[in-house]
Amino acid sequence: MLEDINAHFPAADIVVINDGSTDATSAVAKTSGAKVIDLPHNLGIGGAMQTGYKYAEQRGYDVVIQFDGDGQHRADQLETLFEPLLNNGADMVIGSRFIGEKAYKSKFSRLIGIKILSGAVSLLTGKRITDPTSGFRAANRRVVEFFSRYYPDDYPEPEAVVLLKRAGFKIAEVPALMRERQAGSSSITAFKSLYYMLKVLLAIFIDMLKRVPGR
Repeated sequence: MLEDINAHFPAADIVVINDGSTDATSAVAKTSGAKVIDLPHNLGIGGAMQTGYKYAEQRGYDVVIQFDGDGQHRADQLETLFEPLLNNGADMVIGSRFIGEKAYKSKFSRLIGIKILSGAVSLLTGKRITDPTSGFRAANRRVVEFFSRYYPDDYPEPEAVVLLKRAGFKIAEVPALMRERQAGSSSITAFKSLYYMLKVLLAIFIDMLKRVPGR
């Protein structure tokens, strides 16, 4: 992952959030030249992501890219995220696996869950979102500042989309080619897909009842 980014964007500042892992993540990332933030305990996806946004906010970054460490995301697709952010007024851009000529072929159980979540998020936000669980995203300075203060804990990818739309941010989706997972394993197994989907839907609907944070 780090070699991929360095090859395509050698000027990029790479920050790895080590969420309390006990393997060699931190050492390998530092050897590759990345800045590493070692969290003392596992905070989960939401806490780890907000740590990254807080880091970016404090250091004044204008554009931030989310890039998973499991090998699915491709650095040669990053330019597709930049275009709507820099030229079309988008505040956050999502790289979608499910639009474009070479749509990603997900497992059936996961695909059904994603489609249901897609329908719910699209309905609640008034904007069609095909890949609400994608973590391949780009955000501008305004979103960075917002996420440094408010970021969902439990199911951050779909919840963050709803949160941003309710707060008045502009979201765009672009096609993005992705690989099969190269390392690690998903916390969402086939047996847990339905349970996960129901919990995410419940969390999203609860979010709709909360007061929208100020921008």
